[in-house]
This record gives sequence, structure tokens and C-alpha cells, in this order.
Amino acid sequence: MSATTIPQLFDLTGRTALLTGGSGYLGSAFGAALAEAGAQVIVSSRDADRARESASRLPRRPGQQHFGIELDHQRPDDCPTWFAQAVACTGQIDVLINNGNEAVGADLTSVTPEQFSRQLANATGYFVLARLFRDHVVARQAPGSIVMLGSMYGVVGSYPDAYAGVCAASPVGYHALKGGIVHMTRHLAVYWARDRVRVNCLSPGPFPSEKAPAQMVERLCEKSPMGRMGRPEELKGALVFLSSDASSYITGQNLLVDGGWTAW
Repeated sequence: MSATTIPQLFDLTGRTALLTGGSGYLGSAFGAALAEAGAQVIVSSRDADRARESASRLPRRPGQQHFGIELDHQRPDDCPTWFAQAVACTGQIDVLINNGNEAVGADLTSVTPEQFSRQLANATGYFVLARLFRDHVVARQAPGSIVMLGSMYGVVGSYPDAYAGVCAASPVGYHALKGGIVHMTRHLAVYWARDRVRVNCLSPGPFPSEKAPAQMVERLCEKSPMGRMGRPEELKGALVFLSSDASSYITGQNLLVDGGWTAW
């Protein structure tokens, strides 16, 4: 039997990926990556119109379709209905990208208990969708890949001086959330490995959008071994790797794409 080639390993043709938060800054790059690899992409957003618009901009090969649906993982009781709507788009989901995030900007000096709990609730939504996906692929007797979105701040603390006098500190709830997502990845991976469901985490380093304060970005660049911030397209290869057969013997891992930030 001939060995599987590199193009075959990374090819997602014939598969459907559900991407939450697919209309955002990094989500748009993720959607493009999955589509370019051949997947049919279901983009979800809390705003159905934004989801459909984002799906309409994705690259298409002949016969390849993309869809946009409403889905708010912060409403976990409604997730089964939305997940069923996603399945109805193509009849199957083979890859789940848990990328959506409801942010809370308050830092550790001002965040309320309610805000802190609300931020942690993102993890609840990730788990509910992951379990729905696991049950779906097991019922189909098919393999599946889940990619959770973590962060370098789920692994290390931030530098207070990068934010001082410019903006609020990196939110403590965000650090707690992302650290929890990294470990939830490990936990689900070992329980679902025999189900042929792989669970991995993709943790970006500093990828600020153009809306980020310029002085803060300059300070963050000084903390990075590579001396610069990441660009969204620099996450595309890692996402396709974790979603595809190229990582078929990898589960429970946290892949950091951080310009060397956590190597210090």
C-alpha cells in the first residue's frame, strides 16, 4: 500500500467544518483556511446576517458550498437546536472549531463576580458543542476532530508593564478561561480517543487587531523573541494541521503559535 502524500493528509475535501465565531478577526482567517483546504464551512455567529455574509466571502471550488447560521454558545440550552441546524446544512459535521468568545474587558481591579462568571461561561459553551459533536460523529460511526481556541495567556501570565498607563490589564477572567480550555482539551481527548474523536487546542500568541492601542502593541513587540505581532494568516496552517489527517495521531495537545513568547 502506498503511503499517504502530504497533499492528501492536509486535504479536507468532502468534509464539513463548523466554525463558531467565524465572522471575527481571527475567525475570518480560520474560515478561509478550512475552505482553501477543501472543506465546506458552516460559519456561525450570534448575528445570522454576519454569519451568512462571512460565509459568502469564503473561497469556493466547484461543488463546494458554505453556510452561515446563528449560534450563541453562551446560550447552551439552545445549542442542540443550533447544532441540528448546522448538521442539516450538509448532513454531517466532521470538524468543530470552538473559536467564538464573548469578551469581558474589565481587569482584575474592577471585574465583578458576575462578569468573571460570564467570561468563564464561554468554556461551558465549548463543552456543550464538543459533546454534541462527539455524539454526532459516533452515531455516524465516523472520526472527528475538535479544535479548541486557547491562548498563550492560558499558559503564562501577562506582563503588567505592557499595559500600564495605556489600557486595562489583560482580563483575569480571560486567563482563567483559556487555562481551563487548555486542560479541558486534555480531559476530553483521553475520554474520547477510543471514539475516534481527537481534541486539540490551538493557542495563539499576540495577534492584536488594528483596534488595539498602538503603544501597547509596541510594548508587546519588545516582549516577543521575534520582535513583532502575529498576522491572522500565520494561524491558518496550524488550524488545517489540527483539523486534518495530517495530525491523525495527535490528541490532547496544545499547539502554541506565539512567535516564541512562551519560550522565554
